[in-house]
Amino acid sequence: MAPANHYDLLIIGGGQAGIPLAHALARAGKRVALAEREHLGGSCVNFGCTPTKAAIASARLAHMTRRGAEFGLKIPSVDVNFCAVIERARQISAASRQRLEAGFAGSKNPKLLRGHARLDGCQGSAFRVRLENGAVTTDQVVLNTGTRSAIPPIDGLKEVKVIDAENWLELTELPAHLAMIGGGAIGLEMAQFYRRMGSRVTVIEHSGQVAGHEDKEVADAMQTFLQAEGIEFRLNTPVTRIEPGRDGITVRLGEDGSSSLAASHLFIAVGRQPNTDALGLDTIGVAVSPRGIVEANKRLQTNVRGVWVAGDIRGGPQFTHTSWDDHRVLLSQMAGDGTRTTRRVVPYAIFTDPELGRVGMSESEARRAGHEVKIGRFDMARNGKAAEIGETQGFIKLVVDARSRLILGAAVLASDGAELVHSYIDVMNARAPYTVIGDAIHIHPTLAEAIQSAALAID
Repeated sequence: MAPANHYDLLIIGGGQAGIPLAHALARAGKRVALAEREHLGGSCVNFGCTPTKAAIASARLAHMTRRGAEFGLKIPSVDVNFCAVIERARQISAASRQRLEAGFAGSKNPKLLRGHARLDGCQGSAFRVRLENGAVTTDQVVLNTGTRSAIPPIDGLKEVKVIDAENWLELTELPAHLAMIGGGAIGLEMAQFYRRMGSRVTVIEHSGQVAGHEDKEVADAMQTFLQAEGIEFRLNTPVTRIEPGRDGITVRLGEDGSSSLAASHLFIAVGRQPNTDALGLDTIGVAVSPRGIVEANKRLQTNVRGVWVAGDIRGGPQFTHTSWDDHRVLLSQMAGDGTRTTRRVVPYAIFTDPELGRVGMSESEARRAGHEVKIGRFDMARNGKAAEIGETQGFIKLVVDARSRLILGAAVLASDGAELVHSYIDVMNARAPYTVIGDAIHIHPTLAEAIQSAALAID
């Protein structure tokens, strides 16, 4: 009989992959433990998807209310209670976290172990793992520890208070002027949130365009929409130094720091850093990249037999839905037929307004890969439903292979773009030609008509 502190599987980290995997494998008859040092739910529940979407919803309502005159409505003013907006987001996050914790309440399998877990070599054929209240052994390990905000080595940054993706819910004071370093997904979403709350916002981006993974026309359109709301942009602009001041900070810009920007608050959004530096991976020889990413194959196996990885720390797309799907890959390997892998169509979105729903290759990526491409494009201003609801900004860009007629990728920059892009995802997963969209019957007039129109525009 195995000792009480031995498990068939220990999952380190209670993120979007770890929690459903723990429950599924326990139901399959495995003795499972999950170690979490702080809050269940990972980045999504605690500071990412859940609270940000709640805050963005408040910001959108304020924005639409200000547009009342466009719809024939006289609304005297919009008064933002920023503290109440943040508290609403906190409560929604807490409620999601409590539901996850309830799933482990009183459970011996899977068992929730509180505290930081660190690998500590092997004990016979098992792995030894140290926790704050002792040690356990396990036959297999799943690493699901996520990422944190990368903090760049900018001179003076350690001398000022910084807002980032993890701590933004702690700020209940509306920034007068927010300097946002980074023009990626987090930077753009949060820039629009704070602007719609009433802050002045300046986005500082080292490269020549925002949303660096997108085609330039898509990125430029997003920037144009955000500029129309009053967000300022400084592109091709390195940050050389941060200087604290009595009323805020001064951001020194340019290679020589000769230019400057005065702001009340500073938000850092330049990327994510894997939480792998305190896991003791070296004690059992798990391979990691110079950036700290755990190296794994398409079945999420590391180089050490019995050690698996899931979620953001394995590299690749860092999204909630891919992390959740990782648990299905691992479940297939551990208690299934082993056929499910990470070879999949991965969509994603940038939740600005309008949203950008994306899947597959961009045009530039497709051309670099050697494809002969055709492009279908449809401007939302031509869509009847978009005009009716006052959401005519944006366009759809469809990238197809000219020979196979398969969809290589799509960008839907539109109201509900994250939902609309699923029409293309379904066709891509079915390995069907783009023409099936053009041949389909859609309810008219709807935003979905634009999906069909982009396909019809190819020929």
